[in-house]
Amino acid sequence: MKKYLLQFKPFLIFIGTFFSAYIVLTLLYKFYLNSFSDNDVDGITTIVSHNLEQLMQLFNCDVIIHKSVLHPYFEVWYKGKFTIRIIEGCNAISVIILFVSFVIAFSGKFKTTLLFIIAGSVLIYILNVLRIAILTVLLFSFPENEHILHGVLFPLIIYGLVFILWVFWVNKFSKYAK
Repeated sequence: MKKYLLQFKPFLIFIGTFFSAYIVLTLLYKFYLNSFSDNDVDGITTIVSHNLEQLMQLFNCDVIIHKSVLHPYFEVWYKGKFTIRIIEGCNAISVIILFVSFVIAFSGKFKTTLLFIIAGSVLIYILNVLRIAILTVLLFSFPENEHILHGVLFPLIIYGLVFILWVFWVNKFSKYAK
C-alpha cells in the first residue's frame, strides 16, 4: 500500500489541494450569499447586471435592466421585450471558483500564481458579461433555440476558456511546467 501511496503522491496531493481549495472557496461564497435576504440579489450579480447594461448601451442597444419586484433576479428587456433574467448563477463565480481551485492545486511561484488567478478571473468575468449580452440578442431573435444557446453553446464557450487557461497554466507556469 505504501508503494502505491508513494507512486501516486503527486496525484493525491493535487486531488487533496484541489478539493480543499474548492470546498473552502465554495463555503466562503455560500457564507457571502447567506448574508442576503431570500428576495434580494447578491452584490456580484448586481454588478454583472450593471456591467451588462453598460456594455449593451455602449453599442446603442435598446436595453432596460432592472431588479424584479417579486423575485431575486434582474430582468433584461431588449427592444421592449422581456428576454432573459440574470440570477445568481449567471455571475460566473462558480466557474471562477473552479478555475482558482485548479490553479492553486497546480500552483507555481506565489506571485505568478496570484497574478494568473487575478488575470484569469477577470478574463472569465469579462467573457461572462459578453456571453450574457450576446445571449440576450440571440434569444430575442431566436427564442426557440434557448436550450442550445443557453444550455450548450455558451457553457461550452466559458468552460472552453477555463480549460484553455488551465492548459496554459500547467504548461507555462505551474511547478510541473517544463
